[in-house]
Amino acid sequence: MSYVVDFQDVSTTGLESSPVAEALAGLRANEARYFKNKYDHVFTVEPADEAAATIAWVHRILKEERDLVIESKPLEATEFEVDGIKMAYVFYESGLSINVMYTLDDAGKRAVGFKLSDGMEVPEELATRFKFARQKSRLAGTIRGSFFVIKGTY
Repeated sequence: MSYVVDFQDVSTTGLESSPVAEALAGLRANEARYFKNKYDHVFTVEPADEAAATIAWVHRILKEERDLVIESKPLEATEFEVDGIKMAYVFYESGLSINVMYTLDDAGKRAVGFKLSDGMEVPEELATRFKFARQKSRLAGTIRGSFFVIKGTY
């Protein structure tokens, strides 16, 4: 069952099994606020078992681009299109959020972003490969993020 993320009344719905559920909920709400304010898009997520195709697409990009396999269990995901950009998000039990920004125009930007919830350690599979910058968020506390540019076609 899909869940509309409310960034005014932040809820851990769907994220309860995460040891950093509150911070992950804040991170998810932060993304919802961004898409509402910038694109007037309502950020809606689905449980991982209902979003298998989206999760598989994100995991394929990670594997083929950087030979990355995320060890944490996916809890939720979403996929949508805004302004000619296909967006996908996967929220993991560890507190990790991965997003894919994939411009549909071949000349556009394409990248994978990683965000770490406040209170979580950098996942072992990312620790030696990426540097994480810090960003403050009213909803999510301190977010640590990194990214890489997608070179292939998906």
